[in-house]
Amino acid sequence: MDQLFMKLAIELASSTIGQTSPNPPVGAVVVKDGSVVGVGCHVKAGEPHAEVHALHMAGTKSIGSTVYVTLEPCSHHGRTPPCADLLIEKKVKRVVIAVQDDNPKVSGKGFSKLKEAGIEVEVGVCHEEAKDLYKGFFTFINKKRPLITLKAALSLDGKLSTYSGDSKWITGAKAREKVHEERRIHDCILVGVGTVLHDNPSLTVRLEEETRQPVRVILDSSLRTPIDSKIANTIEAKTIIFVGNQITEKELIPYQEKGIEMIKTSESKVKVREVISLLGEMGYHSVYVEGGSKIHTSFIEENLFDELILYYAPKLIGGIHNGNLLNGLGNVMMKDVPNLTLLSVETIGTDIRMHLQNEVN
Repeated sequence: MDQLFMKLAIELASSTIGQTSPNPPVGAVVVKDGSVVGVGCHVKAGEPHAEVHALHMAGTKSIGSTVYVTLEPCSHHGRTPPCADLLIEKKVKRVVIAVQDDNPKVSGKGFSKLKEAGIEVEVGVCHEEAKDLYKGFFTFINKKRPLITLKAALSLDGKLSTYSGDSKWITGAKAREKVHEERRIHDCILVGVGTVLHDNPSLTVRLEEETRQPVRVILDSSLRTPIDSKIANTIEAKTIIFVGNQITEKELIPYQEKGIEMIKTSESKVKVREVISLLGEMGYHSVYVEGGSKIHTSFIEENLFDELILYYAPKLIGGIHNGNLLNGLGNVMMKDVPNLTLLSVETIGTDIRMHLQNEVN
């Protein structure tokens, strides 16, 4: 039964992926005499944690209950009181946890506090199912930067576009809908100014159900983003444009007046490593990179990515030099090539989706 109730908690946590940063998504379920008496999830940073919602729903039935939580309960005072203290106060009998927290402020301390209060603690139930909930949060904690996912839509011969630069549409409608689902669960969507100039995208999540919008991040060394572009004139999503240090304050004003956050980097050419470091300092946990060849090449040459999602369409575009995923000279020696692990392959409509993980970065 533990797995059944923990899977419910995982489902609750999954519903808020992408909207809780800088906090992780967490789900909680309170069970008494084999019945669910309380459920909850953490909805937004600064608001009550999952355990608070679930225990409030359970009321006095929390006494002697078992509480299932996807992540180790916090034991420190942050923007909200410690959940471990609340579990003790509510006199629960047992706490079952899927994943231990890597945050040094919490890691192991929540377990210890509960055990000292005489509460039975079990860790690791549905760990494999729950761990993906925290890959962004743990990357943020351990590497001081967001989780970086590179995404590209390609023909079978590995082309991003035709000779003229036309790329609409390589993949089918089902694959494009899946991309919007992937956008939704990330904190940021990142592209280069070339994509803005060529496609004039909105870079928003467009799904039938109402959803939060990730932050749009544009790398634009020379500030070429058109002031009349969709990026500059849609207000439903926050926009950050990173520019080179040669851009004057006067040049930034028209964009700032539209509510765009303008950030000057330390060099005349915007570097991806500095951008990712700054996004980490802002508290973002995950970045979905949708840029073209130059942007993908920059991240891969720096070996600065965690996951790679490739959509392959059943099309052959051809051409020797045009529309490649990567440009430049490439690696000289195989020992320098990033090692990728294939996580999954699936058919999405008429296209193939490959999900890979970078082993070392």
